[in-house]
Amino acid sequence: MAYTAGDTILDDEYNAFINNSSSPFGINHIGGTGSAQYGLGESAVAAVSPGNTITASQWNALFSAMDTVASHTATSITSTTSKSAGDTIAVIAAITSDLASLASAVAAGSVNTTALTTSGDLTTAVSGSTWGGSFTSEMSVTFASANTMRHFFNAGGKIRFIPTVTGSGLAGDGAGPGADAAWTNLYAGVGNLDIKAHASTRSGNTETVTTNGLALGFHDLTTSYQTILKLTDDTYPYQSNTVEIQAKLDAAVGTAVTMTVKCISINGTIIPVYDSNNLEGSDTQSYRNGEHTHKIRSVDVTTASGLTTGIAPSSASTITAVSV
Repeated sequence: MAYTAGDTILDDEYNAFINNSSSPFGINHIGGTGSAQYGLGESAVAAVSPGNTITASQWNALFSAMDTVASHTATSITSTTSKSAGDTIAVIAAITSDLASLASAVAAGSVNTTALTTSGDLTTAVSGSTWGGSFTSEMSVTFASANTMRHFFNAGGKIRFIPTVTGSGLAGDGAGPGADAAWTNLYAGVGNLDIKAHASTRSGNTETVTTNGLALGFHDLTTSYQTILKLTDDTYPYQSNTVEIQAKLDAAVGTAVTMTVKCISINGTIIPVYDSNNLEGSDTQSYRNGEHTHKIRSVDVTTASGLTTGIAPSSASTITAVSV
């Protein structure tokens, strides 16, 4: 119902501000356990027992919970001035509007939060010291529960994939920047690949985008691999080199506790080697690339903006690291 100044607020109407699990959402669904894209894992605000008067402290408990979500999501609200016994709750419509704003911010993945910190390497996958065909890695990140996983992404957390060249292999014949340099450039085009609640981003901006799945985020993933990004080298003579990053969950969102990220680096370019024993430049050395390392980090949710508990993955592991 719509409220106007002077209306009496009934206990069940106040409880709707607390517990509604459909629009207009209550604060426990927005900032508490929630479901799907709603919920940050905060403790629930207690409802009022039927027939009881709503006390100033109960109003303030609602307002405090709203302020916590507002602070974390960087959302401006106007209805949460602290109350004392005997005060009038004058503009209930503002509470409804503010709750809607908070629900929208959390459902979007708390994209404006700054209460984040980046972990060190959670797990790495390392190729052989020299390889010429492909390097495939699979690394997983696991959360303590399905709710924790949802709350992590809803609160602005990210899973970060970083590919790097960490060793020297056999360079090319001088026609290009060399195989290792070419891979360094291609990986720089990826940069940090961040999988967020409803989208993914890359910090790099070079190379040719072959498949753009950056609109996919945690809430879009399934139990089958989907391509987040595939880049192709745009520098001669390495235009056949590609890097493709995919991701999947172990179950549907709400049940899933594990995300797996797969990267397939394909070396499609063979540069002939010229030396005193091979003047024709036929391919006598199939291994062209040095060691590559694929890393997983997490951008974790902190308590800096008022959340009671930080949120981070509980473990990570490398499933596959195969180079041929």
